[in-house]
Amino acid sequence: TGRCTLILLCTLQLVAALERQVFDFLGYQWGPILANFLHIVVTILGLFGTLQYRPRYVIAYAIWAAIWVTWNVFLICFYLEVGDLNKESDLLTFHVSQHQSWWSEHGPGCVRKEAPVAGVVGLESHSYVSVIGCTVEYQYIEVMHSALQILLALLGFVYACYVTSVFTEEEDSFDFIGGFDPFPMYHVNEKSNQLLFKQTYLPA
Repeated sequence: TGRCTLILLCTLQLVAALERQVFDFLGYQWGPILANFLHIVVTILGLFGTLQYRPRYVIAYAIWAAIWVTWNVFLICFYLEVGDLNKESDLLTFHVSQHQSWWSEHGPGCVRKEAPVAGVVGLESHSYVSVIGCTVEYQYIEVMHSALQILLALLGFVYACYVTSVFTEEEDSFDFIGGFDPFPMYHVNEKSNQLLFKQTYLPA
């Protein structure tokens, strides 16, 4: 059913978001860290709403899914350097540090070359000169992560809209048969009392 599918999609989104959050923490990417945290919270909210038949929570999840797609489209444009965007900038770290994606130095097949820095002694006496041998460049790994997030978010948006419509129809049908009548017993007792009153004064 659509409800079960949405539960599965929310679970997959949580797993994918947690995996991404770990690597963003390792790379000190503060912007994505904050976005991932909000995504995890809203996805849990949508999962709860789906399990507990709360259409308002599911609607909130659907709205966030659209925002999440927009954010990941921006990340794809950032790492592919669309327009004036530059993947080497510190935009994603809020200009706090010069850190880049964790995959830039730890991607598949990457080898880091170090060289001593003249005049510097201690823990920072070495600095990375270059990273070579990467099987896949880090920007494409980030793009694949964002593409997966977009796919899951789009599917989640579609099924969230469907589940919301189903929940709404069920509530309307329940109202139609008097499911929320505040005084159902009162009307029944009133009718029974009227019948007894009529029977008492029947002519002989």
